[in-house]
Amino acid sequence: MSEEKVALITAGGSGMGAAAARKLAADGYHVAILSSSGKGEALAKELGGVGVTGSNQSNDDMKRLVDLSMGRWGRIDALVNSAGHGPRAPILDISDEDWHKGMEVYFLSAVRPIRLVAPIMERQGGGAIVNISTAWAFEPSPMFPTSAVFRAGLASFTKIFADSYAAKNIRLNNVLPGWIDSLPATDERRDSVPMGRYGTSEEIAATIAFLLSEGAGYITGQNIRVDGGIARSV
Repeated sequence: MSEEKVALITAGGSGMGAAAARKLAADGYHVAILSSSGKGEALAKELGGVGVTGSNQSNDDMKRLVDLSMGRWGRIDALVNSAGHGPRAPILDISDEDWHKGMEVYFLSAVRPIRLVAPIMERQGGGAIVNISTAWAFEPSPMFPTSAVFRAGLASFTKIFADSYAAKNIRLNNVLPGWIDSLPATDERRDSVPMGRYGTSEEIAATIAFLLSEGAGYITGQNIRVDGGIARSV
């Protein structure tokens, strides 16, 4: 890269979030990582960055990550929003409390850091954001009800944000992974994939890195499927 850049990764202690942090660090980004387990803070130290042990469901913890990054590097060029796992149950057995928890895990966990980072990117003259969503956002499965519902909402949020901020050179896209190796593997799931295999976290990370790059400078408001061909809708 022609200049030093800074990337924030939420829920980046393991899985696709951690893979994205490693890829971006390898590409020359300074990385700041938030995770609730402490693994993100350890990974950030390993990668020469900074980390916060906290929750993406907390505005205060998110602000700590942003403030730490700004204090260290004075800029934020990229944001990757990962998430944990929300409630799962038969659709009518999900309580109000669990629907609210699903909204926290899958929707507001992305909105909070975007709300903090977008004004910084605007002052800098631009930036790029990627949310890790799910292949089932548009072809919902009863296996992942709260994820599908709130990530469909995240797709709408993304389009509205893109409409509002594209002219300010701030791009926002969603990556929609299918069956990825950070999930438990089963033959039934593998056989449902036209490519006949699970995807890797590194493949998701490479897609994220592209969407954050100058090569993707004309892509915003989109939902990019990385699912081995599972999705059938146009």
